[in-house]
Amino acid sequence: MPHSYGYRARTRSMFKRGFKEHGPIKLSTYLKVYRIGDIVDIKANAAQQKGMPHKYYHGRTGIVYNVTPTSVGVIVNKVVGNRYIEKRVNLRVEHVRHSKCRQEFLDRVKRNREAAVEAKAKGERINLKRIPAQPRAAHTISTNGNIPQTMTPVPYETTI
Repeated sequence: MPHSYGYRARTRSMFKRGFKEHGPIKLSTYLKVYRIGDIVDIKANAAQQKGMPHKYYHGRTGIVYNVTPTSVGVIVNKVVGNRYIEKRVNLRVEHVRHSKCRQEFLDRVKRNREAAVEAKAKGERINLKRIPAQPRAAHTISTNGNIPQTMTPVPYETTI
């Protein structure tokens, strides 16, 4: 029997609800505030079929460009051939959540601001640049009190 090419074809596991997340949608979903410029993740909620994204956009991240009482407009970049196309998708708030991708950056900005204010109060300069992990320093290992051990494989034995 031929398989279908419909709008929701091959989405059995994609659109299913998570473990212990079945049932009606929580009210906190509707109480979240979205503003233009927010970064959001698109994750379709199968309990609400209206305003559901196409399967391509499930799991994508975009930027809010429009907000209405029940839905948000999201700009998502889509790869088509050898270029990116900016797609504008209108989704209900049930299928959208705030992204945590910028949280680490925002925390670092806050930490750097506090450190700069503290350093300025003391009257010293501070370097806030991140330094990648450096190679370990050179060292020598002595066998004094550290006897070398010989490792041999254990022969295979069946327990039957």
